[in-house]
Amino acid sequence: MIFLDTHVVVWLYAKLLDKLSKKAVYEIDDNDILISQMVRLELQYLFEIGRITVTPEIIIKYLSQSIGLKVSQMKVEQVFDHAINYEWTRDVFDRLITAEADSMGLGLITKDKNILEHYEQAVW
Repeated sequence: MIFLDTHVVVWLYAKLLDKLSKKAVYEIDDNDILISQMVRLELQYLFEIGRITVTPEIIIKYLSQSIGLKVSQMKVEQVFDHAINYEWTRDVFDRLITAEADSMGLGLITKDKNILEHYEQAVW
């Protein structure tokens, strides 16, 4: 299993596969795919500010059907307990998404340089 960061979810939905690295495509093809509930929330935020034009439900349903995407059901308290120690970012979404992947011992596909620098299991 491997987690996806929000921008990867958006690119997969938009079929912008050229934005993904070869390693990211390989990992997506080779693993069960998860997203954090925080990705759902960030997608809603992006929809509300007009950065994306479809709701999170549409994106998640499409990717669930096309690539078997699943939404993690980890309890938020567990994620928060882990995220408390992430002093390397002030981005709440990055902090919680990475903390959830880390608390489950899983990789995270992301192009985010800060995450790649601080999370050993980040993949790009």
